[in-house]
Amino acid sequence: MITVLIIVIGIVVTAFLAYAIVNVIPRKLHWIISILLIAIAIFLVYKINFEITKPIKFNKEKKEKYAKVINHLKIIRDAEVAYKKVNGNYTTDGEALIQFIENGKFALTQTRYVPKTISIGGGITKTVEERVVDTIGYDEVKNAFVGKDYKNMMKIPGTDQNFKIEIGEIEKIVGLKAPVFEVKVDKALILAGMDGNLVKQEKEAIGGEEIRGEFIRVGSLTDVSEDGNWPPYYDKGDKKINE
Repeated sequence: MITVLIIVIGIVVTAFLAYAIVNVIPRKLHWIISILLIAIAIFLVYKINFEITKPIKFNKEKKEKYAKVINHLKIIRDAEVAYKKVNGNYTTDGEALIQFIENGKFALTQTRYVPKTISIGGGITKTVEERVVDTIGYDEVKNAFVGKDYKNMMKIPGTDQNFKIEIGEIEKIVGLKAPVFEVKVDKALILAGMDGNLVKQEKEAIGGEEIRGEFIRVGSLTDVSEDGNWPPYYDKGDKKINE
C-alpha cells in the first residue's frame, strides 16, 4: 500500500512539474526540471518493476522454503507409518522415532494356505484352506531411510523450533477405532521475515497449485489419512515407505 502511494505521489509531482515547465518556470531553468523529471521517471519505473517482480520472487523463495519443510514432514510420515506397522500405533515422541529407525526391524512374512478338516454337523466334514502367515526373517528399518536425513527430521527448517506430533483415535466404523496422527506447521513461521501482505495472502490460499490454508500438514486427526495437504508439485519423484 505504501509503495502504491509513493507511485501515485510521484505521478502527481511529475504532472505538477510538467505543468510548471509550460506555465510558470522560466525557460533557462527548464534543464533543472528536466533532470528532476528523468530522476522521477527512473524511480517510478524501478518501483513499478519492483511491485511486479515482488510476488514472483516471493513465490520462488516460498516454494524453496516449503520444499525443505515438506521433505521433513515426509520423513516423519514414513517413520510413523513404519512405527505403526511394527508397534500397531503411532507415537508423539520424535526421539523414539529416530531410535526406532536406527534399531527397529520389519518382520518379513510369507503367506501360505494349508488344508484343514472341519465339521459342519451331522457327522459331515469338509476340507477348507486355512491362511497361515510365517515369519521368514527380518529387515532393518533404517534400510528404508537410506539417503534421508531422519536424524534431523523433527527440526523445522529455517527456524529454531521442532515439529510437534499429535496422535489420537477416530471411530470410522461403529465399535472400531483407528489410530491417527498429524504434524503441522504455521506458514507464517516458515515465511517469517518476508513481505507481510503476501504472507497473509498465502495463508488464505484456497488450493489449486497452492497449499490450502494456514498450515502445512501431514496426516489428520479427523480422518484416517497419511497424506499431506500440499499439491503434487512437491511430490515429484517421491515414493512412500509403504508403497
